[in-house]
Amino acid sequence: MTEPVRPDSRAPRLLARLTQGAIPLTAAAEVFRAATVRAHRLHPASTSAHRAAFASMLLAYAATAAAVLFLVWFSRCRKNARLISPDAALGSDGWAVAAWLVPVANLWFPRGLLLGTLRASGPAADGRRDDLLVNAWWAAWTGHALLAVVAQSGTSLPLMVLSTALFVAAAGLIVVLIQRVTSRQDAALAALRPTARAAV
Repeated sequence: MTEPVRPDSRAPRLLARLTQGAIPLTAAAEVFRAATVRAHRLHPASTSAHRAAFASMLLAYAATAAAVLFLVWFSRCRKNARLISPDAALGSDGWAVAAWLVPVANLWFPRGLLLGTLRASGPAADGRRDDLLVNAWWAAWTGHALLAVVAQSGTSLPLMVLSTALFVAAAGLIVVLIQRVTSRQDAALAALRPTARAAV
């Protein structure tokens, strides 16, 4: 049975804004960490190990905050997507969160989960643009994740620069996707919301 759309049903706009603010901060922390760690590996005598450790810790805190905000936003959006598109096959909420955290699974399943939520969030003017945007984000995200593992053990400047560039690109694209999902849900929920009867 489909849950009715309550008069106070809204897209999670505040959560979206908080997440959109946390993600660029995380990208900036990643750039700072990559530059600091590389400088320490190349010139350990002149670059403090403490500074490199601080940069890594800063990234860990920023990434954790952004991840928590994103997962809460994503969970709320999936609930809204069920109201908007009751027939959409969105899967379980537990898996929708776990898929982002389970190693190896998080390299593939989030793409389908995000695309499914976007499609179920309301009608699209151009569905191909949605696919392109999600695929571009997914390629940047997985590319960064794979390169980061390789770059972790070496001092290769090209690998570190490419890994960080992909991280920044993925951050920018997910900010756009958050905006797209939230705006679409806002419009769809407003259209479904019961209207007050006009006074006679």
